[in-house]
Amino acid sequence: MKSYWGRAIRLVAVTMTIVLCVCWGSAGTEVKATEATKKALQEAKDKLNETKGQLSETQDQLDDKKEDISNMHQQKSALENKLDDLNDQLTEVSNNLSDLEDQIDVKLDEISTTQEELAAAIDTRDAQYAAMKKRVQFIYEKESFMLLDMLADAGNFADFLNHSNYVASLSAYDRKMLDQYKNTCVQIDEKEKNLQQEKAELDECKVQVEAEQSRVSGLVSKTSGSISAYKQNISDAEEEAKNIENKAREYENQVAEQNADVKALEAKLAEEIRLSKLAAKSKWRNISEVSFADGDRYLLANLIYCEAGGEPYEGKVAVGAVVINRVLSSVYPDTVVGVIYQSGQFSPVASGRLALALANGDATESCYQAADAAMGGATNVGNCVYFRTPIPGLSGINIGGHVFY
Repeated sequence: MKSYWGRAIRLVAVTMTIVLCVCWGSAGTEVKATEATKKALQEAKDKLNETKGQLSETQDQLDDKKEDISNMHQQKSALENKLDDLNDQLTEVSNNLSDLEDQIDVKLDEISTTQEELAAAIDTRDAQYAAMKKRVQFIYEKESFMLLDMLADAGNFADFLNHSNYVASLSAYDRKMLDQYKNTCVQIDEKEKNLQQEKAELDECKVQVEAEQSRVSGLVSKTSGSISAYKQNISDAEEEAKNIENKAREYENQVAEQNADVKALEAKLAEEIRLSKLAAKSKWRNISEVSFADGDRYLLANLIYCEAGGEPYEGKVAVGAVVINRVLSSVYPDTVVGVIYQSGQFSPVASGRLALALANGDATESCYQAADAAMGGATNVGNCVYFRTPIPGLSGINIGGHVFY
């Protein structure tokens, strides 16, 4: 009876030890797996928020740039309207200048005609003066003879008086005509002076109109230059807006990708939590309880080759230990074949690399040694059931190019 109770106590103690070991290992697996994924998920969310912030900032920049472009278009439009007004002014000024030039030409013709008239009038005046002078001279020089002729020709004293009146009338007429010609010359001379004054005024107006034409022409040139500058600025701004739009599109694509990453990590976290909870509640077998099939060694060695062929020996053993840890855990299939070919677990299976390695027998001697060690119960990663290439925020046991958790 005493021997029976002793064996029972020892059996309970062994059982408790196994349970504690299993629970400790499961708890360790849960913490490493879920905490690493939580951290990766949080970092993914932080990165997503950062990208969203960059996208928002870029969209603000794009809105500002579009507003700048709109303002520049408005300013360019205003300048174009101003240019139209200036061109109208320039046309009007040019027409005024042309009219003035025509008026000046007309005035020059009038002056020329007046000068010709003045010259003719002066000639007529001088001729009249010369003729009158000769007649006066003749009368004074031949006065006695003229009187005798007039007396001789006159039939009576009345005829004589008539002849005398004729001579006096002729002299008065000459004087009158000379005065008229003098007045005509004065009037024509005054007319020329007036025409010269009018031409001088037209010349002054022409100078002013030419100055206005030059001013308006300068404004047209300056406004045209400003419009050209705005066109170039608008073109540059539109190019910048296009680049900003492309940048915003890149951020949108990044947001979409990062959203997908977050969702994938959330799904992965949920799955790992589920597996961790299952592992915490599950039983772990002892390596001595596992019966390996004939092809397990060959299969495991080739998987190790595909996953860690370029890793150091410790990395090969670690990959083999993960497979065997899953075999030992009740959460996963209880055979090497079942674990390796479980859907979505090992990428060489899905890609076909494992099948090719198995067909060619690619596994090296060190891969077989690592498989033998893992199948013998050796582990350098504890109870880890996951491994992958390192990513930021994922903690675990780093061996070679993998992190085990």
